[in-house]
Amino acid sequence: MSHIGVMDGQGGGIGSAVIRKIKEIYGESVDITALGTNAIATAQMLKARANRGASGENAIVRTVPKMDVLIGPIAIVMAHAMMGEVTPKMAEAVAICPARKLLIPLSQENIEVVGVPPEPLPHLIETLILEHLSRYMDTTP
Repeated sequence: MSHIGVMDGQGGGIGSAVIRKIKEIYGESVDITALGTNAIATAQMLKARANRGASGENAIVRTVPKMDVLIGPIAIVMAHAMMGEVTPKMAEAVAICPARKLLIPLSQENIEVVGVPPEPLPHLIETLILEHLSRYMDTTP
């Protein structure tokens, strides 16, 4: 079984949408850990059917190295992103963990990823799961 970490902050909306789509396609053949920068984000991702949740800096720092794949907005590798919710320790833990990182090119930060055309979130999630995540899964959708 693949262990997938989905990291999000603030309201957890992006992470929740990702988790719902993964569960829709793969069902219970995947093990998803919701990694919320705060308890509200984690709660929302748990409602979207994550198998377990972890909230805050220490939980994220301790959990990300255990994942096979880590999914989240590009801001999860930027210290002080998401209105300061991504601490430097969180960003470093994500950056150095051995998991394959699948980053969604959405950011509220003053960052622009050159060469990536803007797409609506549902299209980005579909591409993420069907074209990228599927490479790392033990099962096919």
